[in-house]
Amino acid sequence: MEDLSLHILDIVENSIDAGAHQILIRILVDEARDRLIVDIVDDGRGMDQAASERALDPFFTTRKTRRVGLGLSLFREAARATGGDLVVRSQPGRGTRVHATFGYRHIDRKPIGDIAATLETLIATHPDIRFRLRQRKNARLIRIDSADFPARNGEVMPDLRALRERLRATIF
Repeated sequence: MEDLSLHILDIVENSIDAGAHQILIRILVDEARDRLIVDIVDDGRGMDQAASERALDPFFTTRKTRRVGLGLSLFREAARATGGDLVVRSQPGRGTRVHATFGYRHIDRKPIGDIAATLETLIATHPDIRFRLRQRKNARLIRIDSADFPARNGEVMPDLRALRERLRATIF
């Protein structure tokens, strides 16, 4: 994958497949510590300890449509290429947290990508799921909650025009 927003999209789709109703995406840039942190937290089915450990194996997947699960392993390799790492914490019935750290200024760090387009796509294609985005770069914080963009005039889709206006304020 060419940028981190595509990794985030892939991991969030895994959360949706695991039955999540709420998904939090946190992106923190701490230039003083040369760190970029990406957290994806869901309230899906979760996994036991053994499945959490196997989830990082590219030849393990719970999906029936394919035999490999490259998303987490590729995301971990992207983090490790910058001196960071990726950790999966999960509990059955309680959800999963994917925590990735990157060297922010590292030459091998992929660009963050279009987080706004990623979030807009997720909200438009999964209007029944609550998505929250928290972006912090140094002291600047942006919060976006899909619950703040309800459908208008009896439509099923959320108010994407209002969402696009809010997404213009995103940091990345």
